[in-house]
Amino acid sequence: GGATRTPPGNWDRNQTWDSDAPRFTSCFQNIVLLWFPCLYLWLAFPFYLLYLQKHSRGYIRMSAIFKTKMTWTLSSFLDLSQNPCPEATASFPSKITFWWFFRLLWKGYKQPLTTEDLWSLAEENSSEEIVSARRRRRASADETTSLFQPEYGPSKALLKAFWSAFGTSFLVGTLSLAIADVFLFLIPETLSFFLEFIADPEAPRWKGYLFAALLFSLGCLQTVFEQQYMYRCLVLGVRLRTAVSGLVYRKILVMSSAARQTTTTGEIVNLVSVDVQKLMDAIIYLNGTWLAPVRILICFVFLWQLLGPSALTAIAVFLFLLPLNFVISKKRSHFQEAQMKYKDDRAKLTSAALGDIKILKLHGWEKKFMEKILDIRSQELQALKKSQFLFSLSLTSFHSSTFLMTFIMFTVYTLADAGNILNAQKVFVSLALVNILDRAHSFLPFSINAVVQAKVSMNRLAAFLALEDLNQTTSGSDMCFSLPSSRRPNRGFPSSSNWNASFCPCRINLTIPHGSLCAVVGPVGAGKSSLLSALLGELQRMEGSLRMKGTVAFVPQKPWVQGATMEENITFGQRVDRNWYKRVIDACALQPDLDSFLAGSQTKIGEKGVNISGGQKQRLSLARAVYRRADICLLDDPLSSVDAQVGQHIFERAIGPNGLLKNKTRILVTSAVQFLPQMDNIIVIVNGVISEMGTFQELLQRQGAFPGLADGRLQGPVPAKEALVGGLPPGPPSCCPYARLLLPGLFSQLAVSSPFQAKAPAYLKYLRAAGGLLWACTVLCFAWQQGASFCRGLWLSLWAGDPVRNGTQQNTRLRLGVFFFLGLAQAAGKFGSVAAVFLAGVVASRKLFRQFLWDVVRSPMAFFDVTPSGNLLNRFSKETDSIDCIIPDKLKSLLGFLFNLLEICTVITMATPLAVVAIIPLTALYAVFQNFFVITSCQLKRLEAASRSPIYSHISETFQGTDVIRAYKDQQRFMAQNDFKVDRNQRASFPAVVADRWLATNTEFLGNSLVLCAALLAVANKGHLSPGTVGFSVSWALQITGVLNWMIRSLAELDNTIVSVERMEDYSKTPKEAPWSLSSHFLHENWPSEGAIVFRRYSLRYRPDLELALKSINIKINGREKIGIAGRTGAGKSSLAAGIVRLVEAAEGEILIDGVNIAHVGLHDLRRSITVIPQDPVLFSGSLRMNLDPLDTSSDEEIWAALEQTLLKNFVLDLPDQLAYECSEGGLNLSVGQRQLICLARALLQKAKILVLDEATAAMDLETELRVRSTVRTLFRECTVLTIAHRVNTIMDHDRILVIESGQVAEFDTPEALIAQKGLFYRMAEESGLV
Repeated sequence: GGATRTPPGNWDRNQTWDSDAPRFTSCFQNIVLLWFPCLYLWLAFPFYLLYLQKHSRGYIRMSAIFKTKMTWTLSSFLDLSQNPCPEATASFPSKITFWWFFRLLWKGYKQPLTTEDLWSLAEENSSEEIVSARRRRRASADETTSLFQPEYGPSKALLKAFWSAFGTSFLVGTLSLAIADVFLFLIPETLSFFLEFIADPEAPRWKGYLFAALLFSLGCLQTVFEQQYMYRCLVLGVRLRTAVSGLVYRKILVMSSAARQTTTTGEIVNLVSVDVQKLMDAIIYLNGTWLAPVRILICFVFLWQLLGPSALTAIAVFLFLLPLNFVISKKRSHFQEAQMKYKDDRAKLTSAALGDIKILKLHGWEKKFMEKILDIRSQELQALKKSQFLFSLSLTSFHSSTFLMTFIMFTVYTLADAGNILNAQKVFVSLALVNILDRAHSFLPFSINAVVQAKVSMNRLAAFLALEDLNQTTSGSDMCFSLPSSRRPNRGFPSSSNWNASFCPCRINLTIPHGSLCAVVGPVGAGKSSLLSALLGELQRMEGSLRMKGTVAFVPQKPWVQGATMEENITFGQRVDRNWYKRVIDACALQPDLDSFLAGSQTKIGEKGVNISGGQKQRLSLARAVYRRADICLLDDPLSSVDAQVGQHIFERAIGPNGLLKNKTRILVTSAVQFLPQMDNIIVIVNGVISEMGTFQELLQRQGAFPGLADGRLQGPVPAKEALVGGLPPGPPSCCPYARLLLPGLFSQLAVSSPFQAKAPAYLKYLRAAGGLLWACTVLCFAWQQGASFCRGLWLSLWAGDPVRNGTQQNTRLRLGVFFFLGLAQAAGKFGSVAAVFLAGVVASRKLFRQFLWDVVRSPMAFFDVTPSGNLLNRFSKETDSIDCIIPDKLKSLLGFLFNLLEICTVITMATPLAVVAIIPLTALYAVFQNFFVITSCQLKRLEAASRSPIYSHISETFQGTDVIRAYKDQQRFMAQNDFKVDRNQRASFPAVVADRWLATNTEFLGNSLVLCAALLAVANKGHLSPGTVGFSVSWALQITGVLNWMIRSLAELDNTIVSVERMEDYSKTPKEAPWSLSSHFLHENWPSEGAIVFRRYSLRYRPDLELALKSINIKINGREKIGIAGRTGAGKSSLAAGIVRLVEAAEGEILIDGVNIAHVGLHDLRRSITVIPQDPVLFSGSLRMNLDPLDTSSDEEIWAALEQTLLKNFVLDLPDQLAYECSEGGLNLSVGQRQLICLARALLQKAKILVLDEATAAMDLETELRVRSTVRTLFRECTVLTIAHRVNTIMDHDRILVIESGQVAEFDTPEALIAQKGLFYRMAEESGLV
């Protein structure tokens, strides 16, 4: 009896597998384990040699540990100014687990993070690398040139350009995702072997431990590769945002004037906030559009192996659900497009309202504009609600499809043949595969939704980038432009709205010698400003040419001021020359203003110059042009906003023949005819044509159009006053009401929130906004859904444990029926829970937005003086979008995963009670990870949000001042500023991305540890557990990695996003204006009937800590009296007007109108009884009729009558759509004079008893001004009229003159009496040449 010997070989199953003590064969150890490493080296050597040659590295690379040690050693000797990202020096394990981030995580946990704590931006993520010309040169010329050309398909060209820049990185990330999917599908196969081991009582235990270790290892490998994919995609998203921000900003700088009028600041902010976020989301979800079907196909292959042909019956579910979801997605895309359109309309109207909030408050229009905004908002939320309802249906169908597939497969498998047995292996491996199928199904709607939204955003972005560019060419220092040859704008342009509704210059023949002083005069709307625009190349070319030699400086009619210091506004990027700077300050009469500011030249100016007067803004704009020392100075009526003395000073010291610009070529558009005798040449423009040209005396002798424009009293030169030679007398600090509002760094401090604000109030605010009943129904639906899921899994485990008798299982039909009922119950709960969350989100969004809008609009003007518009625009765009879409989505995910986690822990504890020992410490670790992550992540989000607002403010500022930036050829500097702001924002965005990956990776590792624990306990208690119970426990435990990861991520993202509610809630705590209306029983219906105004010891200050701007004013103005208000710049004239309409409340005393104290009257009741025409005429984006009658209280006949009375009827009749003519944002397609006349017509329609004119005729020529003054005298003869004027001749025909000096009443009497007194008013009249 010889024993049977196993022949020697590399593999012996009895020795290596079917044994209680397995080991490799001797042959395998001596051949494979010995020679395989050598074979690897031989095969790798040629490739390594090529690598060394290609990279010129003839040396062995130092290890990461060695490099880290060297860097640490050198850093102790060197002063490293930068804070480099530690990723570059991290070890391999640290890189794949993201533990190189832990130092910043710990710092954020221990102390508040600041910008200095953030890493410096890697070169490949910087704007310089991504958007600069050097980067663009790497792309092909065709891609670069086609990017902005619509005829090549702008959307496709843009996509191609993005792919050429980021495609390689995206493909590397896609490879990581594909490898992760390989490990994902190996897990169910390993589970199959594990359950086979459990079912075999004779199997050795080491196999169970091996399978448990494999389940853990495969889960960890799948985590590593999937998180690397997510990391690459999110970093790619950060780079894409940099690219889009740079492209949009650069497009703003090259857009033609016609293109600028087709878009608004709000729409552009949406592009770089909302739309770019959609593109970033699409990067993550794009692979889901093809990977989900691949996953589904592989799942069916494995299911075929388990259940045979029965698995294919589930295809019927796809054939039914895919067309359904395609229809849902297509329908939803229509609602999303509608929502984006309403979002843009809302952003446009909100931006206009915030930009000109002072006008709304002066006229009491806040409520009307609120209603318009809320009406658009209601339509936006209606589209969102329908979109979310369809999304809920889509999610439910995809979620239910897994149940339907399982039900159909098990039904066909068990009923087709009574011998088909559903054991634990088939049931729970099938469920594991179906869970993968469920992930694919869940990922697919998100992917489709993200791609659809990205397509919409891509089209919007491409449409913006394809807008018409400025056709401007340069050759050396010469600039050649062509001027339009049409006589009317609708012939020279596609439509009159493309540029300016005034006349455009046509057939201009003009030569201006170097160093000459040339004036441009003409009536309102004649084309004076258009001539300067043509010289700057801002008009569309038709025919002819123009050559300008040398550098250019430009002063626009509406001054453009940056949100920077006074010095930065004046030097405008140039080196500071102190001597020249002081001379410019003196010449532009800014020294008294600087003396009154606490910070002097370092005073920070608010956005749009909200905290300085109109005259100060104009002089600041002029100082910028003078400081530049350009060869050519184009000055568009810079003297219209200053009084006669200041105007004379500026002309003498800066513009005139003896001023700082005396050797420069100066083209001055002006209506100040007292300076015309000193001009070298005067150009008279009428209807867009140069009607005559010559010196002052020559034009007077010709008796053409010029004498009608010039007043006869000014036919001789006006001598300079000796009093002006020594400069302006410095005014006291109290003469500037904003002096102490202008503090260095004030605005930057307002933008940053405290890093540790309590979240609970924000959550409670959001939950209360939706209502307790709705949330109770939501939680009930989630509990119902998860309870049905638990019962369904338990029912399957019992089914798998049914005994087999005679080769069949009993009660199969009963098992199928109950399983089907539980699945339907779960589907109903799923739809109810998701729909309830989204509905609650819409309800909460509606209430929160309404309250936020109310809080902002009800804030006083002082709030808007110190709050940058970028902060508000950010909350109305980005934060509102977060509350609309992100918070409900994250809340839905959090609740779903939380109930899912409770179910999994219940299942594991029920199967192996000893698992509680592992669950408790793992739960503690989860809590620690979450605590670390949430604290640091929230600070990073706050830093990111705080650095985002300056980007929006800079975009808004640039959009408004594009013509000035282009005139000064400063595009490159502004691009660099934008790049710096974007990079500073990305410094906070990048660590936030890493924080998310650190959390996801390490929580999934802990989840895999729980799977290992459940599997090891099952092996240890193998004899006491049924295969069905083990399958139920382990297959549910396999879901915990994804559930925990997504739950903590959802919680963290929700915690970060709830900051949006916090940031909106901040404005509810700001001071508010007095009530808009009061039930004043003492007010009769026609109040005020007389318009009598009495000031009793009235004093005013702009803030409690400031000095009085008006001091003890005691005057009485009779009803229907015409009062002129005069005084030096900063004397308090506009403060008096602000006090009458209660833009600023009284510090002392009172104002009575018809015997009623205005402090006891509602603000709207007061402001609608007083009409104010401000110095800067403002029109809103919309029809001309809407601008004339915003409250829609006048008939068309009344509107046409008002237009006729204000000399605008013929002009409006010539417009393409007449009253329906669309005014662009700010009324930029109308001249300043035309806008002022429209404001006057608006005042006529309001029929108020008190009219306040604040330099309302400053932008008009003398002829138009005389006609307007005559109109005011005639049409407002029954009204009390207060006229604030810098030009004394404007108020000489008034009943009485009020002269204000340093906030006090200096003189108050008739013009004749004041001239006879020879006081302040006499000196003003004398300076103006009137006496």
